[in-house]
Parts: sequence; structure tokens; C-alpha cells
Amino acid sequence: MTYIAKPKFHHPGLPKNDLGFTHRDYEGKISTLCAGCGHDSITASIIEACYELSIEPHRVAKISGIGCSSKTPDYFLGNSHGFNSVHGRMPSVLTGANLANRDLIYLGVSGDGDSASIGFGQFAHSIRRGVNMTYIVENNGVYGLTKGQFSATADRGSKSKKGVVNTDNAIDLVAIALQLGASFVARSFSGDKTQLVPLIAAAIQHKGSAFIDVISPCVAFNNHAGSTKSFDYVREHNDAVNRLDVITGRDPITVDYAPGTVQVVEQHDGTRLALRKIDADYDAHDRVAAMAFLQKHAAKGQIVTGLLYVDPDSEDLHHHLDTVETPLNGLDEKALCPGSAALDKINASLR
Repeated sequence: MTYIAKPKFHHPGLPKNDLGFTHRDYEGKISTLCAGCGHDSITASIIEACYELSIEPHRVAKISGIGCSSKTPDYFLGNSHGFNSVHGRMPSVLTGANLANRDLIYLGVSGDGDSASIGFGQFAHSIRRGVNMTYIVENNGVYGLTKGQFSATADRGSKSKKGVVNTDNAIDLVAIALQLGASFVARSFSGDKTQLVPLIAAAIQHKGSAFIDVISPCVAFNNHAGSTKSFDYVREHNDAVNRLDVITGRDPITVDYAPGTVQVVEQHDGTRLALRKIDADYDAHDRVAAMAFLQKHAAKGQIVTGLLYVDPDSEDLHHHLDTVETPLNGLDEKALCPGSAALDKINASLR
């Protein structure tokens, strides 16, 4: 259904931002994700953040990889630039685009399989280089497009829909981002729009590598034993000539809780997430303390959410490379090809 565009007409009384745009102007095509998918909630939060910031859609470049999460850029900012890259290669494509045109706002959308497995190296290098971007990982702990296998972010001891216990240690992308020098690091929950929208807005305005890990439950693989509408039950009792995967509609999981408190969120399959929103007096400028805070609460089985770290004096890749202010794609032939004399001078400096 991604080929079906949303109707152009809308109520004339819809609220408008400073540019005169409504929320509809920041939407994309119709989502084909499962009903109740947390990824759609993230999409809604991105739309809300861009609307509130009064961003011109044509100034945004959205880059993604492969996976359920990487389909979502088709569902927001339909009038922006977009590129759906190869599995795990979103960071390098975004880096190249950013180097060519520094004037655009870059949104990198990826998943836990896309960034923590095949694209782990790409993720690491884009973060450590300080690429000016908002890097969002829609983290559900499974490979949703290939029937729910564990991803690299699945917690050790967690069970799959078939009861298989994960024996591998999890990769904590937030901890890795902190260690690699990301200048803006946050974690949120797809059902907590009150927290997520401001985080996305802040990340977009941040200069440098801004990383947000968003816990986003996969409703398609949260079925439970005993349900006659579960995948396993239908397959075991089906004598038809073919098999159909029927996914029923589910309400999105939402949560609201005060700073400094713990909220237990029950997922569709009965498993629970213990989320701790950052304390009101938390120091988000201490990188080492943030890493220790993560480890302390991870040992208790809690997922820390909120703005974990921000560097107010951050620098980006263009500053490190001392590139010119004019975007490279805007330079003329004379600037790009200064002649053999200039090349000889560069070569001589390297001898």
C-alpha cells in the first residue's frame, strides 16, 4: 500500500506552524507496518517534532537501511529527500551525503538488526567521526521481516515467541555511542510521545552526532501460548493447501510517568519492561557518570530512558576536516580543480 498516497484534502481549520504548514504537510505515504507497531508511533513523533520546529521539508534528507524500521521514512516528510540504502550501510551513505551538502538536516533511521549486527562497524565509525546527524534506532530486539529471530540487542535470558532462551549477551547501542564520543545520547520508548518528541527535536537542533535508541515493541511476534489466534496455533491446526500469516489489530503500547520513577510496561505477550525516566536532577553533561548510571540500572533489569548525555560545545565532521562553509556540491570547477600547481604543493607537503 505504499503506492497509495494519502488524500490531499484536509480540514481548513487544522493548526499551522510558523511556516503555515499543518501536520499533514509533514506526513508521507500510508504505513504498511502491523497495526499497533511501535515504529508508527516513532514516525508520528518525528512528524510532530518537525512540525513544532517549523522545518521546511525540502531541507531534510532521510537515509535508511533495510528492515521494518528502514521502511518508515516513506511514511513521514513526503516532500523531503530520501535514500533507502543497503542493509547496514545507512551510516556511510549519510556520511557521504553530509560531506557533499552540509546545509541539509540529516535523519538516519535504522533498526537493531541494521545497526547492531551487519552495520555495527558503520554505526561505530559514523558516531566516532562526529557526523552532524540525528541517528534513530527503532529497537525491537528481533528481526521482524524474517519471523522474529533474536537481534544483537536482545537481552540475555529473554525468550522468543517459541520459548527459546537467548544465551548471547546484548549489545547496548547507547553505551557504545557514549564510549565512541557521541555528543548527544538518549533513549526513549515508542509509546512515550511526551518524552520522545522533545528528544527528537533537540537532536535535530544539535550539532554533531546525535543518537537516540528507541525501544519499539514488535507486535507481530508478541503472540502467546494458549491463543487460538496465535501464529503457532494457526499453523499447527491448519490443513489448508497454503499458509496465511494473519496479524490481528492491536492497540499501541503507551506509557506516562514522572521523572525519577520506575514504570513497568506490560507488552502484548505478557513480558514486562521496567523503564526508568531520568531523575529531574540528573547531570546530562557527565559522560562517565552516564555510563555508570546505565550499568547500575541495567544490573537491576531496568531500561534507562531520557537524555543521557549532551555536549554543549560539540563539533562535527566538517569542523574536524576544516571544510569550506560552502557545500561541496555548490563549488564550481575552479574551486574543485585548482590546477596542477596546487596538487604539486599538496603532494610535496606529504613527502
